[in-house]
Amino acid sequence: MVKGLITSAIKKVTLELIYQVVNERTEEIITKIDEVKKRQEDDFRYLVQKIDTDIGNVRGELGQLRNEVKSEIGSVRTEIGQLRSEMKSEIGSVRGEIAQLRNEISQLNQRIDTIIQMLMNLKNN
Repeated sequence: MVKGLITSAIKKVTLELIYQVVNERTEEIITKIDEVKKRQEDDFRYLVQKIDTDIGNVRGELGQLRNEVKSEIGSVRTEIGQLRSEMKSEIGSVRGEIAQLRNEISQLNQRIDTIIQMLMNLKNN
């Protein structure tokens, strides 16, 4: 009976030691898991912050590019307007020259008609 009590006591003590070791190991594992979770949260916060910063930078660059494009479009429109004015002026000059040439042709036609008339008169006389 004493042997049974001793065996039972040894089993209880052994089980308590095993439970204690398991509890200590479990607490260590839980502590390490908590540390890993905290590091992950810190890393995710850093990544989110980095992404937000990068998105802000990209938006700023897009804004600058938009402004540059608007400026270039304005310059191109100004140049187109100048070219239109120059073309209108040139077209006006060409029209003037055409009108002058028509007048000269008309005068030449009149002279030719006069010469033909004179030749006809000479021939008839």
